[in-house]
Amino acid sequence: MREMDGAIILDKPAGITSFIAARKVRGLLGGAKVGHLGTLDPLGTGVLPLLVGRATRLARFYAGHSREYVARIRFGWATSTYDADGDAVTEKRDVELDAAALEAALQAFRGAIRQTPPPVSAKKVDGVRAYKLARRREPVKLEPVAVEIRELELLEASGDAATVRCLCSAGTYIRSLAQDLGAALGCGAHVQELRRTHVGDFGIADARTLDDLEALRDAGQLADALLPPTELLPDIPVLRVDAATASRIGHGADFRASPFVRQAGERLVKAVGPDGRLLCLGEAVAPRVYHPITVFL
Repeated sequence: MREMDGAIILDKPAGITSFIAARKVRGLLGGAKVGHLGTLDPLGTGVLPLLVGRATRLARFYAGHSREYVARIRFGWATSTYDADGDAVTEKRDVELDAAALEAALQAFRGAIRQTPPPVSAKKVDGVRAYKLARRREPVKLEPVAVEIRELELLEASGDAATVRCLCSAGTYIRSLAQDLGAALGCGAHVQELRRTHVGDFGIADARTLDDLEALRDAGQLADALLPPTELLPDIPVLRVDAATASRIGHGADFRASPFVRQAGERLVKAVGPDGRLLCLGEAVAPRVYHPITVFL
């Protein structure tokens, strides 16, 4: 098996946390370092990008990447967790959705908004995760945060449930969107099903299930599931360097880009050595001069 550095796009199953999903993949990889990019609710399925080995050093460059979800929202009552895993906190009532009224209500949630995270979330209250306080039945007071809902599309509405597609900024909670939408319509609502279809450039079409990964492990082909580090962060251009420059990078020294390549004016570059391996991410410190800020050697 080749060196384990890169990314695996996991199609996370429902019923487990992102931490447990990452731990299962770590076990399949024989204990390699694994970190996930963006928590996905236990109820949620879909895209959970996992950085492996030295590629975990790139996690900070993914912090602002957008997310896309498809959610099934049930109307008629709200729950303690804002999804189907929670207890009902309002009286259940019969609802027959009106698509036009629902579309009108959705308009208030498009664009830059302020949103209060769910009480059962990973947000911290005085240094303690909110979900831990909620499980101890202690009061959870979370302040609204700024998020951006770039696209919010009503895909289907029938009876007491609707399906929406949402493209949003990192930090947006679809559970809070459902909760607030139910409050706006005066009937209560919660997320019944949630599927994440994109995180930045990582899409569901490229995701693999845990069963897929187990089959590859058994066939001795698990490394085939890895996206190599050079393919990550595709918006950052590649700068190919010679052996002498690779040696300088290995010692943490600044390195130069040729004035004849397009990358010479970029703020960040991915320096790739003669053997095709990613050496570092470099940040411009002067015209055509870069300093290694994340080294893979």
